[in-house]
Amino acid sequence: MRASDADRDRVAAILREHTAQGRITMDEFNERLEQLYKSRTYGELARLTADLPDVDLRQAPAKVSQSPERRGGMHPGMKAAWGAWATASGINWVIWLIVSITAEHVVYPWPLWVMGPWGVILLISTVFGGPPPKKYR
Repeated sequence: MRASDADRDRVAAILREHTAQGRITMDEFNERLEQLYKSRTYGELARLTADLPDVDLRQAPAKVSQSPERRGGMHPGMKAAWGAWATASGINWVIWLIVSITAEHVVYPWPLWVMGPWGVILLISTVFGGPPPKKYR
């Protein structure tokens, strides 16, 4: 009997689960996946998992990832942006301090022009930004 795309997708999910549990290696997974998408019948699909225990994907533990807002934290991308801002600001202030010390007088605080606009944009994005985009598989 001919297998459908949904049947192949179901077997691919089973193979992924077995790979995640360490029953088959990534090389075996890739080989079986290649054979999977060449398969046309239920018999060919069954041969791909014949040496593996049955997996009921409905009973598999759900991997629920809470959104960053519900975890009480900030979106990882926003954390990275703030980290980049802090690093660049710190480097600019160190350069300004070295120049001020070697010039023997206080130089105009030009790092404010670097960190000010960037910081304002980050602050607005942090306060008024929406939730992170959803990832689709």
